[in-house]
Amino acid sequence: MKDIKIIKADKLKAKPADIKNVRFGSVFTDHMLVMDYRDGKWGEIRIEPYAPIDLDPANATLHYGQAIFDGLKAYKTVDGYAAVFRPYDHLKRFNNSAKILDIPEFDVDYVAEGLFKLIDIEKEWIPSAPGSSLYIRPFAFAMDNQLGVTVGKEYKMMIILSPVSAYYSNGFAPVKIMVEDKYVRAVIGGLGEAKTPANYAASLHAGLIAHDKGYDQVLWLDGVHRQYIEEVGSMNILFKIKGEIVTPALCGSILSGITRKTVLEVAKSWGVPVSERRISIDEVCAAYDNGDLEEVFGSGTAAVISPVGELLYKDKKMVVNGGKIGEFSRKMFDFINGLHTGEVKDDFGYLKKVVKF
Repeated sequence: MKDIKIIKADKLKAKPADIKNVRFGSVFTDHMLVMDYRDGKWGEIRIEPYAPIDLDPANATLHYGQAIFDGLKAYKTVDGYAAVFRPYDHLKRFNNSAKILDIPEFDVDYVAEGLFKLIDIEKEWIPSAPGSSLYIRPFAFAMDNQLGVTVGKEYKMMIILSPVSAYYSNGFAPVKIMVEDKYVRAVIGGLGEAKTPANYAASLHAGLIAHDKGYDQVLWLDGVHRQYIEEVGSMNILFKIKGEIVTPALCGSILSGITRKTVLEVAKSWGVPVSERRISIDEVCAAYDNGDLEEVFGSGTAAVISPVGELLYKDKKMVVNGGKIGEFSRKMFDFINGLHTGEVKDDFGYLKKVVKF
C-alpha cells in the first residue's frame, strides 16, 4: 500500500463557539485529503491544508458533469473516541458511483486509511453537542481541460470535513412531503443509483415548487409509469403498513442508502417484518384510506430518521399518525443515534473507532 503524505497547516482556524449557530456545510476544518489520477493510476494520498482548487475554464466536469460524491459522519463516543459510522460501506458505495460514471475506482482500504489519518488530525473539530457530528464529504471529478464529450483521463479525489449541528435544531419533528407526479429525477438505466451532482440538480425545480406549497421535500415516483415510489430528494423512504416495514426495492434508479440498510438490518434484528419491493402510490393511498398506514419516515445520513407527518398526492392530503412521530420512527432514531455515540452497544460492528481523544 502506498504511503500517505501529510502537510500540516501553518495557521489553524478558530473553531465554532456554538455549533447550533453554524449553517450545515458552511464551516470547514484545517485540512483536506487529496489524491490524483494520472497516467492510468491513482497516486499517493496527500493530507494538506484546506484551500481552493485551481480549475481551468475548460475543465471537463464544469461542462459535462463527470463527478461523484458521498456523505458520512464522525462522532465523539461516550468512551472518548473519535469514531466513523459504517465508513467502509460508504466508501464502497462511493466506488460504485465511480463505476457508474466511468471514474476509475480506488482502493477502499487505502482511502479509508487516509480518511482515518485525516480524522486523527482533525479530531478536535468533532463537536460535543447532542446530535452534532463531523460531516465527511468525499468527492471526485474529471480534471481534463477540453471541450470534447468524452470520458476523462485525469481525476481528482478529495475529502473535506465540516462540523455540523443536530439536523433537528428545534427537536425531532415530522416533515411534510409532496408526491411529485409531473417531473422526473431518474430512470432505470440512468444515473439514479449513483450519488452524482446531476441527480440533485434534477430535483431542485420540483423542490422549489414543493416549498412554495408549504412542503419540505419531494417524494419521487418512477419515471416511466409515474406510479411506483422511489425516494425523497435527500433520503430513502419507508412505510409501516400493518406492522410491516415496506420500502422500495433497489432497482437501479434509487440510491442504496447506508442508513436505509441500517434501518432494515436493525428492524430484522428486532423481529419486525421487513419487505423490499415495488410499492405504488395507489397502494399507499389505499393503506391510508383503510387505516393500515401506521407510519411513514425517511432515512439518510443527515437526519438519520425523518418522520413524515403529511403526504400530499395530487389533491389528496394524507395526515399520517395524526401528524405525530410514530413509535417505530422514534425508537429507530434513538437507537441509531445511540450507536453513533456508543451509548447503545454495537452488536452489528457499524462503528469504527479511529482514535482516542
